[in-house]
Formats: sequence, structure tokens, C-alpha cells
Amino acid sequence: MKKYVYILSLIILFISCTSQKNSEEFINKTTGRYLFNANEVLEIYFENGEMHAKWRGNDDIKLLKVNDSAFYMQELNEKMLFVSKPEMHIKLAEKVEHDGQQYYFEKMNSGEKTANEYFKAKEYDKAKEAYLTIQKKDSSNFLIEEYKINRLGYQFIRKNENDKALELFKINVALYPKSSNVYNSLGEAYFLQKDTLNAIINFKKSLEINSENKNSKKFLEKLTKK
Repeated sequence: MKKYVYILSLIILFISCTSQKNSEEFINKTTGRYLFNANEVLEIYFENGEMHAKWRGNDDIKLLKVNDSAFYMQELNEKMLFVSKPEMHIKLAEKVEHDGQQYYFEKMNSGEKTANEYFKAKEYDKAKEAYLTIQKKDSSNFLIEEYKINRLGYQFIRKNENDKALELFKINVALYPKSSNVYNSLGEAYFLQKDTLNAIINFKKSLEINSENKNSKKFLEKLTKK
């Protein structure tokens, strides 16, 4: 324990003796938003030449400079390496806790948003493409789990935000076109919008995939009853 405290003290002393200022070239290269995960952003910015970050609601995290390309972020307890080739990205320095895995955060293009950010901005087509991109990269990603997206859609309905529910269910259909349930939910959203034609189309599609979907049967009978 004493050895660990001693080493940590040496690291802190080394960092404190290192100039926290950064070159204009480095600032220009590294300033921007990085994908912390598929739907979460770590933003790097500078004040008076010193590196800061915005992450998970904290808009002023100061990173401690270790050397010209390495910085320590206390909130993550990680040393972050800024690598410019082949494209600018952040790499976490190796350590025992990583269990041999390597972690990279890609720098986002100017104006690029996460799937959730596109959705909140009501840029629904871009949100759909962003979710599909996540699926292509990692089909098991928890952010695109069918039931989670469906559940969020019904949360919107309970808050009378039917427009958002409709768009989210459309995204779920794009992600899972072979699922009876996603068409059933989309049918319900169209029903709430009083769009009978599209509601019927989606309930029929739901039953084509699963003829035993009781909810779709019930709605379809109600909408087609003479």
C-alpha cells in the first residue's frame, strides 16, 4: 500500500511539474466531439491553452497533461492518448483493469450527432440511419434492443407525445423488419394519429409475420368492422 501511494505521489508530482499549455496545432487537431460509446459523446475543448472536457452532464472537467499527447482524466481514472493517425481518435492507455482490451473513441465529423441527438432534434431520417449504423457495427448493442426501443415508444404515448412514438416505432421497424411486434406497435401509433389506412397496413403486416398476434387481430377487427 505504501509503495502504491509513493508511486501515485510521484505521478502527481510529475504532472504538476508539466506545463499544462498546449500548442495551437494540437488544439486545432483535438478540439471536438468523440464517440464515448455508440450514443454518448465526450467533448474536448480548451481554455487558455489547457484541455477541458464535457462528459455526462459535467461541462468543465479539467484534464491533466502528462505529456504532449497524453492526458489524465480523473473522472474516468484513465490516461487518454490522443492519436492523429490514421484519423484523430482517443486511445486509453493500457492497464490491468482493461483485462487486455483496447478502448478507442473516434472523433466525430463537424455537425455529426449521435442517434439520440438526431432524434431529439427531430431529424428522424438521420436518427434512423444512425441507429442502423449502430446495428451494422454491433447487432447486440444494448442501445438498439427491440424491446427497449418499443418500451420507450410507449413511454412517449403515455406522455401524449404520439408524434415521437410514431417516429421511434418507424425506426424499430427499420431495425427489425421481421418482427410482428414492431409492426403492431407502429399500427397502434398510426391508430392514435387517426391514420386508419396506415394503421391497417401495419396490423396486417404484423399478422403476416405472426398470425397469432392477438393485439393486431383485435385492432384490425375494430378498424375493418362494417
